[in-house]
Amino acid sequence: MRDDRWNHNTHYHPLALRLAPQARTALDVGSGEGLLVRRLRDAGVARVTGVDVDPAQVALARAASAGDGGVTYVVGDALDALDGEPFDLVTCYATLHHLPLEDGLRRLAALTAPGGRLVVVGLAGVRTPADLALSAAAVPVAAVVDRTRGVWDHGAAVTDPREGYGEVRDAARRLLPGVRWRRHLYWRSLTWQAPA
Repeated sequence: MRDDRWNHNTHYHPLALRLAPQARTALDVGSGEGLLVRRLRDAGVARVTGVDVDPAQVALARAASAGDGGVTYVVGDALDALDGEPFDLVTCYATLHHLPLEDGLRRLAALTAPGGRLVVVGLAGVRTPADLALSAAAVPVAAVVDRTRGVWDHGAAVTDPREGYGEVRDAARRLLPGVRWRRHLYWRSLTWQAPA
């Protein structure tokens, strides 16, 4: 059966889902209505937590996960809402640009357990001619794919990014030694393994 919950964020869920078998615990920062939380749980993660600042989105998430004791949702800001042990897998999709960049990266790193993995997928501002060329190349592809697949509206708040791709990449390289930065058709991703 085809999953009609597709958009430019969900297109990159496989980056996190392929790491799920190695994780006992996972955290999704900016979890919205909980789609990635549920997918991580379905992929075998024993305990998955979602955190989001929007109480209405968290209410939807809780309703969709009702009865699953392995799922927890927290209303709050990821910069200060979570206490306790860090997580084997931390995901952050289309959320980093809602946070102060360096504080957000530091917090995501702190939430990642030793040897654990961090996956950040998001967008950034177009600042250079190369950014503009890559973004322009994606427009016709996105238009065709969006028309063919349909675009699922997640209902969460959106905001424009403050930093450009280069600023995000440079901050990530400085704060997350060994981070892997990739520019994709729609967004960019950072993947990082915390030191053991």
